Amino acid sequence: MIGYLKGTLLDKRPPTLVLDVQGVGYELDAPMTTFYDLPAAGEAVSVYTHLVIREDAQLLFAFSDAPQRDVFRSLLKVGGIGPRVALAILSTLPIQDFFDAVTNNDISCLTRVPGIGRKTAERLVMEMRDRVLKQLEERGDSSATAVTRQYNAAEDAVDALTTLGYKPVEASRVIRDMDSEGLSSEELIRRALRRLAGARP
Repeated sequence: MIGYLKGTLLDKRPPTLVLDVQGVGYELDAPMTTFYDLPAAGEAVSVYTHLVIREDAQLLFAFSDAPQRDVFRSLLKVGGIGPRVALAILSTLPIQDFFDAVTNNDISCLTRVPGIGRKTAERLVMEMRDRVLKQLEERGDSSATAVTRQYNAAEDAVDALTTLGYKPVEASRVIRDMDSEGLSSEELIRRALRRLAGARP
């Protein structure tokens, strides 16, 4: 596995760059957030890399730092997300904006990424939330604890509504659509029941 390269930047034409490492030219694809950090052609550069091996090709991807690569690798574990879509996510959204979208369940933000529809965005939030919170906690982000608490309250509320006979999709939607910041699971359930009662004939 090639994890890091250091050499001379020969060419850069988004999304591809060519890096000369001791006479060997490596062709890499990179998100636009990495391209913004690249020097001019002919200058020294170092990048973190991830190698994807397919039946028909070996694809090498470049990132300006390890955290960006970590997010890319996490995205590849989400169903329906391949390297190109993961690259589009990192090109469209800075890491912190992506983290905010996932932790705040901001589906509309995620669907602005080319190739991401609503169902894929919802899957991203569901499958990436725990990983994002873990990365925030590792970085010492004080907001991570509050977000985790809020997320747990929302999960408890959805479970309670499901037990009461509401469909999981219906329960998740009404909780997601509420301004739940700072609310306990009991208050979330109370407000959700009012909304659900009002929505039914």
